[in-house]
Amino acid sequence: MSQTITDTQSCSVDQRPPSLEEADELARAVEDRVVVAMSGGVDSSVTAGILAGEGYDAVGIAMRLYSTPQESYTKSCCSPDDLFDARTVADSLSIPFYVANYEDAFRERVIEYFVSEYRRGRTPNPCVACNDHLKFDILLQRSLALGATYLATGHFARIDRSGEHPKLLRGVDRNKDQSYFLFGLPREALGRILFPLGGMTKDEVREIARTMGLETAEKAESQEICFVGGGDYKAFVAKLLSEQERTPGRIVTTSGEFLGEHDGIHQFTVGQRRGLGLSYHEPLYVKAIRPEDGTVVVGGRDELEARGLVAERCNWLSFERPTGPIECQVKIRYAGEPVPALVTVGGDPTTAFVEFEEPQRAVTPGQAAVFYRGEEVLGGGWIEEPRS
Repeated sequence: MSQTITDTQSCSVDQRPPSLEEADELARAVEDRVVVAMSGGVDSSVTAGILAGEGYDAVGIAMRLYSTPQESYTKSCCSPDDLFDARTVADSLSIPFYVANYEDAFRERVIEYFVSEYRRGRTPNPCVACNDHLKFDILLQRSLALGATYLATGHFARIDRSGEHPKLLRGVDRNKDQSYFLFGLPREALGRILFPLGGMTKDEVREIARTMGLETAEKAESQEICFVGGGDYKAFVAKLLSEQERTPGRIVTTSGEFLGEHDGIHQFTVGQRRGLGLSYHEPLYVKAIRPEDGTVVVGGRDELEARGLVAERCNWLSFERPTGPIECQVKIRYAGEPVPALVTVGGDPTTAFVEFEEPQRAVTPGQAAVFYRGEEVLGGGWIEEPRS
């Protein structure tokens, strides 16, 4: 029978976590302990089942991230129903189970960031922010403080430990590969992270869940942003923006032709075609958003092309910093494929300049640009602006 303990104290985002050296001392007391981040879905359930079956001292932790009316997130992850499912799986595996309250950190690091980016005319990526600031920051440090050697999650990605330094690799199942969301992992923490599902397909994961008799084996996947009820992000952002914070303005073509007005730039994203409310002789797409005056610039499909981009706040996984230009592949959206490009880093290693081999459409400020060399994730950063 699993033990359920609710951590009612929100973890301060400013508290000092243990250093990796201090964590080594803690881990020596409980060899092979692994904390499994359990969201209540089939992937994290199988992750816990695999590690428990391999003899690890597995401990399940679910993150309580927000408290809103039940109906607003019945189809998302981390809802009360999901926490119950995670507890049920942990109980069936006979492993301890805890619920940690990270609501304050989630609101500050993910929800407020999400709204702020739309306020600035950018398109956020909350899954990357959640990984960077919660799973592989606060939860990782909590795991080390509990004496765990590893933190394990159900991400479809791999870590190659055969060389001098661990490398992050793409998941084998290309339809589920989640390495794009993981470029912000701390380089020094790669040796502390386990991704047991990275070498499997989704179908194989479900079959393992059936074999284990897990209740989540047939559970549907969440497709929406977890904190946006009903998937209507525009209404969610509008509700949190005050009247003074909404930025109405004009819609114009790239040549300056006035086409209409709008009541908030938070309703638009670069590359958007639907929902513009315009009648024109050709299909129009959002090319740029100017938060300073609320102008939304639209143009034809070919006008979306950019030869490169500037990425800021870059994180490097394969090296401390690049020593010269890198010929690699760059992925600018989760649903896209990596494309050949040349990445150059200036004096500041957190800024990268990307030149595509072929122009790319809808390079979107606020999204991630992730750098690959074959299977390996070299690093990545946040798109600041496209370059023509």
